Amino acid sequence: MSIYNFSATAMNGQDISLEEFKGKVVLIVNTAGQCGFTFQYEDLQRLYDRYKEKDFVILGFPCNQFAGQEPDDNEKVQFFCTLRYGVSFPMFQKIDVRDENAHPLFHYLASSQPFKGFDESHPVAKVLIPLLHEKHPEYIYGDSIKWNFTKFLIDKKGNVVKRFEPTTDPMDMEKDIELLLKYS
Repeated sequence: MSIYNFSATAMNGQDISLEEFKGKVVLIVNTAGQCGFTFQYEDLQRLYDRYKEKDFVILGFPCNQFAGQEPDDNEKVQFFCTLRYGVSFPMFQKIDVRDENAHPLFHYLASSQPFKGFDESHPVAKVLIPLLHEKHPEYIYGDSIKWNFTKFLIDKKGNVVKRFEPTTDPMDMEKDIELLLKYS
C-alpha cells in the first residue's frame, strides 16, 4: 500500500488521485488558518518554491478538528492561504484527520509513522502540550494526528518515510527532503 491508493477533493471540487504525484517527493500537511503554527505556511511555501522544479510537491489538507482553528469554508481557506501566505502548492478541501470520520489517507499516514513526541523546546509547544493535557488528553495517546501542521514526508514511490510533528518547523525538514530527492 502507498499514498497512491488514495484520492482527495481539490479546492476546485475535482477528485484527485494521489497517483498523480507518482515519481515526486511529497509532503502532506494538515493545516489551519487560526493556529499557533499557521506561520508555517510561509516556510512551507518557501520549501515548495525551492524544490518544486526538482519533483517535490506539498499537499495541504485544512482541518477544523483542533480547537476550531479552521472554521472558514473552502473558498475562504483558499483565499486566505493565497492572499496571506502566497500558497501555490495544491490545497484540498477541508477534512477530518483523526477519529472515526478521518479521511482514509490520514488513517494510513498515522498508522505508517507513529507519533514520536513533540519538540518541547519549540515556543508553541509550551502552550500546546499543557492545552492537550488539560482539554484533550485523548489526543495524547496512540499514533493519531495530535494537532494542526503534522507533516508526513513521502518518497517517490509513495511510501511514508518520516513524520514531523507541528513542533518541527518546515525548514528543519530540508535535509530530509534533499536526501529523498537525491536518493529515492
